[in-house]
Amino acid sequence: MGSAKRTIDHDEIRKWVEAHGGKPAHVKHTTEGNDPGVLRIDYPGYSGEDTLEEIGWDQWFDWFEKNNLAFLYQEGESRFNKLVRRNDEDERAA
Repeated sequence: MGSAKRTIDHDEIRKWVEAHGGKPAHVKHTTEGNDPGVLRIDYPGYSGEDTLEEIGWDQWFDWFEKNNLAFLYQEGESRFNKLVRRNDEDERAA
């Protein structure tokens, strides 16, 4: 596996996700009130079918920011991605 890139840029995240066939989602059983719970990227037709629910980009990014997250991903064909806690370097790079 190659090295992962890290970003907090909404346009970069959305472009990468959509180019890889993904959609913004959350884990169904983690929802509480208006909080969608655990955020994920869903790839329709894969294992998240029963546990993930699609949400809109606006809501996904709203909670991405509220939870102070950064997005790790690999360039190329890989669908590898992960949401991690933001650090000082993320803020400086933005």
